[in-house]
Amino acid sequence: MSQDPVNPIDDVALDWALRMADPARADWDGFTDWLEADPRHAVAYDRMAAALLDAEDALRAYPDVIAPEPVIVEEPPRRRPLRWIGGAVAAALVGAVGLGLWSERPQPYVIETAAGEVRRVPLADGSAIMLAGGSRIMLDHADPRRAVMERGEALFQVRHDDRHPFSVDARGLALTDLGTVFDVRLGRRMTRVTVAEGAVMVDPRGAALRLDAGQAVLAEGNRLVRQAVEPEAVGGWRDGRLAYDGAALSDVAEDLARFLGRPVAVRPSVAAQAFRGTIDLNAVRRDPRLLGALLNVAVREERQGWMLEPRG
Repeated sequence: MSQDPVNPIDDVALDWALRMADPARADWDGFTDWLEADPRHAVAYDRMAAALLDAEDALRAYPDVIAPEPVIVEEPPRRRPLRWIGGAVAAALVGAVGLGLWSERPQPYVIETAAGEVRRVPLADGSAIMLAGGSRIMLDHADPRRAVMERGEALFQVRHDDRHPFSVDARGLALTDLGTVFDVRLGRRMTRVTVAEGAVMVDPRGAALRLDAGQAVLAEGNRLVRQAVEPEAVGGWRDGRLAYDGAALSDVAEDLARFLGRPVAVRPSVAAQAFRGTIDLNAVRRDPRLLGALLNVAVREERQGWMLEPRG
């Protein structure tokens, strides 16, 4: 069976992966220049590095290839440490099993943001993910149509493909896109999914709850509650706006801490108090006392953040 020709960028990326594994051949300046020349180079390099990291498993299926002792190489600038078998054996493996086999193996990687940071993550299939502050998501180079949310909040702008739907695991809650722009928030108590465009199937193998634009679901344990939302408010945090319709102050404080990058705590006596309205994050950054009138609480500064407590 004939194989598709190797992508030229992948071919060069593999060469760099093999070269940087050998201290005698490593060229840090040239490697850094190549990475910075094109954003695709870093993606291709990570893919080749992940393939070579799995080489020991592949060797078990090819006993004629003898592996030397692993080589540990110092971490190059902005890249993760490389730990794999020597370059000659890796090259032999490429010829034995082909790049196609390795490219199908899971190649997970994690992207996370600091509190107060917002980051756009473009995907190979044309989709994109906007990560809010204090968020963490796991993706896979081998399958750009799947994501695992681990914490925080993200807005998914999905390029629809009927043959290979985009799926998200949100703390065990399965989501499948139906041509979609949707937001996922992982709170301490519950997960919230809101749809701005298209539709999302929630728990397709169980409840099979369809959410259309302007709808949301709150998931807490096995309980799913559908809600109505304003589609234009979905993902409003990108523009510095947080909109709520009956959210507990404990959830509001959690969001404020993530988006402002400062601790925001709330006294138990007002933690369940409901809030309806919109918070302008930029205005609050300039004057946190605005939260007092908006949330009907007293705002007290402590340490590096704020405490929300009952009015005296």
